Amino acid sequence: MPTESTHPTHAPFPAAVDPAERARLGAALRASLAPLLPTDALLVADEELAAYECDGLTAYRQRPLAVAIPSDDAAVAAVLRACHALGVPVVARGAGTGLSGGALPHPLGLTLSLARFTQILAIDPVAMTATVQAGVRNLAISEAAAPYGAFYAPDPSSQIACTIGGNVAENSGGVHCLKYGLTLHNVRRVRGFTAAGEPVEFGSAALDAPGLDLLALVVGSEGMLAVITEVTVKLTPRPVTACCTLASFADIESAGRAVAAVIAAGIVPAGLELMDRRMTAAAEAYVHAGYDLDAEAILLCESDGTPEEVAEESARATAVLAASGATRFETSRDEAERLRFWSGRKNAFPASGGLSPDYLCMDSTIPRKRLAEMLLAIQAMESTYGLACVNVFHAGDGNLHPLILFDAADPDQLRRAEAFGADVLETSVRIGGTITGEHGVGVEKLNSMCVQFSAAERESFFAVKRAFDPAGLLNPGKVIPTLARCAEYGKMRVHRGALRYPDLPRF
Repeated sequence: MPTESTHPTHAPFPAAVDPAERARLGAALRASLAPLLPTDALLVADEELAAYECDGLTAYRQRPLAVAIPSDDAAVAAVLRACHALGVPVVARGAGTGLSGGALPHPLGLTLSLARFTQILAIDPVAMTATVQAGVRNLAISEAAAPYGAFYAPDPSSQIACTIGGNVAENSGGVHCLKYGLTLHNVRRVRGFTAAGEPVEFGSAALDAPGLDLLALVVGSEGMLAVITEVTVKLTPRPVTACCTLASFADIESAGRAVAAVIAAGIVPAGLELMDRRMTAAAEAYVHAGYDLDAEAILLCESDGTPEEVAEESARATAVLAASGATRFETSRDEAERLRFWSGRKNAFPASGGLSPDYLCMDSTIPRKRLAEMLLAIQAMESTYGLACVNVFHAGDGNLHPLILFDAADPDQLRRAEAFGADVLETSVRIGGTITGEHGVGVEKLNSMCVQFSAAERESFFAVKRAFDPAGLLNPGKVIPTLARCAEYGKMRVHRGALRYPDLPRF
């Protein structure tokens, strides 16, 4: 009998998989890969596969046919060639910290782990670049560059664990992306392999590359165009000093308007982050960062550069925040205190684990001037869907990360959480934003892609994928929804009144 899907709403794969077909393909795949990999690099037992059945989006789980863990480029190419010959889908996986289900396995496919690609190949202090393998942790790059007075600027909250290959796949950002840019702005070259196992290179170690510039195409492509094995990144000189100011607000609307006011004043802080009261309380209990627990929202505003630059910019930003309604300020007096202020923001996601068994972390981006409006809309959605939401996000560039709290063991709560998340995403589109900023589309935002992009636009996305992967074997069924899926979703939205559920329990 067919097995039921464990991710019913967002499932990119058939709702049921034929066990006989799964067994047949699994046997063929194992026979093909066994001669190519050491015994410990090919996982096939259920207890081994269980660790790979999801990424950071734990609400949706699926076991692959097998997991391959190659150690070098030759093995990656050989594995891809074998899968291509069998017509077996391949899902590349880094550290598994992604939050949109981008590394969710295919039930009839192989998960290709780059966990053993951990070498820092070169640090060039003259060109200010680092060349690393895809499995190198984000933070490890800055640690290796530190003796040269440099660092790698994009700093996702998961930087202690997430890998550079995954950062490239998702175009990750971080708390300092406002000033220093996303992954795209800090990558020079990407190397890897196509679905057929052919080597491919995007960009150049130089400031420009010959021919078509396809680097921006592969950064953020979510494993759909190539399997990344090596990345050359730009390093940034470490600032002489930095200072972080905590600003408290009596209401979240004032905090949202203050963000727009800072940028409108011509100030571009190194970081400008917002946390609402419930998120602040959770973070404070988790790391004791010294946050104001009486505030409805706090802003973390950081300046970096020379001591003179920091003092001038910090004073200007504080004046703007005060004029925007900030009720209290606390400024870091030394590096230890600055890091303590940031520790709460960096640990916001794990801190949220103490609030609820599960959460969905949304990732939409909106115009900064609409922040206050959006935050009020999210508050209204809490009542609509009967679920709580805590807010923490990259306020400076309008990248929202509302965390919807629910229990995945309760199917009704999961249904409401999905509807809540879709409402956040599609409200963002309605006010001039987009459904994603740095977490990717993956499985989570498939339906909302139907709202943001027209059929013609989605077909152009498919055309790009076909140019790189004609057989459609790399991470299939994700990111780009089919016409049939969008038609079905459109009917559901009309039937449910644009995702609003008047019969739901109130929060």
